Amino acid sequence: MPSSPNQRLKHLYLMKILLEKTDEQNTMTVAEIISALSVYGITAERKSIYTDMELLRQFGIDIETQRSKTVGYYVANREFELPELKLLVDAVQSSRFITQKKSGELIRKLSSLTSSEQAKQLRRQVFIAGRAKTINEKVYYNIDGIHNAINNNRKIAFKYFDYDINKKQIYRKQGELYQNTPVALCWNEDKYYLIAYNAYYDDLAHFRVDRMNNVELLDEEADIFDRRIFNAAEHAKRVFGMFDGEIVKAKLSFDSCLVNAVIDHFGKDICIIPSVDGWFDITVDVSISPVFLAWIFQFGRLAVIESPEKLINAMQELLEEHMLNYSDI
Repeated sequence: MPSSPNQRLKHLYLMKILLEKTDEQNTMTVAEIISALSVYGITAERKSIYTDMELLRQFGIDIETQRSKTVGYYVANREFELPELKLLVDAVQSSRFITQKKSGELIRKLSSLTSSEQAKQLRRQVFIAGRAKTINEKVYYNIDGIHNAINNNRKIAFKYFDYDINKKQIYRKQGELYQNTPVALCWNEDKYYLIAYNAYYDDLAHFRVDRMNNVELLDEEADIFDRRIFNAAEHAKRVFGMFDGEIVKAKLSFDSCLVNAVIDHFGKDICIIPSVDGWFDITVDVSISPVFLAWIFQFGRLAVIESPEKLINAMQELLEEHMLNYSDI
């Protein structure tokens, strides 16, 4: 009887079976392994299985044994441990910039990195308050295209849009292409932003990646911009929320109950100076923007802008504008 075409692939199928079906809680006996190989049309004898598993060990597969009434074999250490995969799955599931469809695809791929039984534990549903998924399917590929442009020192072209009340994409500049030099990608407040340099204005601009379409890598070389002296993390921190606004050095005072909130936003490197009555002061660079002012406003009387005067004035103007919305109620 002629042998199965898969017989030559015996070692590969044996590795596939062990990786997919075994872990410390789910072992396979030699008889079960022989039966599993037969599904692929591969015949094997008990003695050959021992030899084959030893070859897989030499290859680097960590095959261990577990003895009870019978001897069971399983793959012990893997590239990713189950808690690591759970962490990655939770991050993918809760990430706002990855669509629901793409999240499912990524989780299925992550599940293939462990046994089928442990993969069942990765079918998790993570609920994050106020974190709706993006509806732009192209964001995943936009990120890849931007990285390619940065690595190859090229400009990119793209269209940029907003949503109207019907969730329809309305392109800015009547659909005219933006052409910029990508500098860095920044993940801020669970959104991806492109930091781009425009030589015409000699300035940096910021774009939401999930609102970019038709991202194209151009043949044109990137405009000269010294990335070596550019710190993306510091830049994102200064513009605070990726909105335009003048950067000022601000003195802020907070009730001590807000220490966690302040550290979450400004980092542990900030200098906290105890003040009076359980308050503390910090001095940081912030943007005079509605985003920063709204962040301060949410704390009510527990947070105060001490200086500079122009930041205090901006807060007063913002409050007066909002009061007008309710003056006739």
